[in-house]
Amino acid sequence: MSATAMYLAEFVGTALLLLLGNGINMTLSLGKSYGKGGGWSVTCIGWGMAVTMSAYLTGWVSGAHLNPALSIAMVLSGRMDASLLAGYIVAQVLGAMFGATLAYLAYKNLMDEEENAGTKLGVFATGPAIDNKPWNLVTEIIGTAVLVIGILAIGYGSNGVSGGIGPFLVGMLICVIGMALGGATGFAINPARDLGPRIAHAILPIKGKGGSNWQYSWVPILGPIIGAVLGVVLFDLFVKVCVTCAGV
Repeated sequence: MSATAMYLAEFVGTALLLLLGNGINMTLSLGKSYGKGGGWSVTCIGWGMAVTMSAYLTGWVSGAHLNPALSIAMVLSGRMDASLLAGYIVAQVLGAMFGATLAYLAYKNLMDEEENAGTKLGVFATGPAIDNKPWNLVTEIIGTAVLVIGILAIGYGSNGVSGGIGPFLVGMLICVIGMALGGATGFAINPARDLGPRIAHAILPIKGKGGSNWQYSWVPILGPIIGAVLGVVLFDLFVKVCVTCAGV
């Protein structure tokens, strides 16, 4: 597959992810929405299925990383050609911006009617339940490490599943991470998922919006990158130790 096709797939896949994901947030949060108050379980299941559908669309082309932290970890572990990394990251961030913009357009009337500026930002980007950035960073590190370990485990050894079921299992992984670890920071676990929509929020002519909370924005960027690298290191170490102990 050509690099151009891979970059296009990452753009389209991440755009679909954020169209669906930010759309879920808007459905559940905006005051005039029929889905207002649907709850955290709906958020987690919805985001999991958003990942699943995006991966089904593009996984056969690019592997459906849709996440700069995952791409960085794959390069550092030798699972991805380093020459592709910059293009993947650019495509993912731009795709996230585009998908978030589409979600805004779909909900523009409801966004205009929303009175709470915090809600207008929250449907785009993540934020902490309690603003304590060092601990918010720890939460994002742990959540992303679990994500990467889970993705690698799903496809490893005798676990190796068929291509058809893989994206669904990854979606369920996202869902359980959200349910278990998402309550503190909104489980960005993906720099593009947060940065792209945050940029979109900053530049779109959203009626009555406040600031884009840039002082927090480094947490859902740095935390997932650290977590993804940690996750791949821990997974490879675990496999190495188990293989050595088994004498394989």
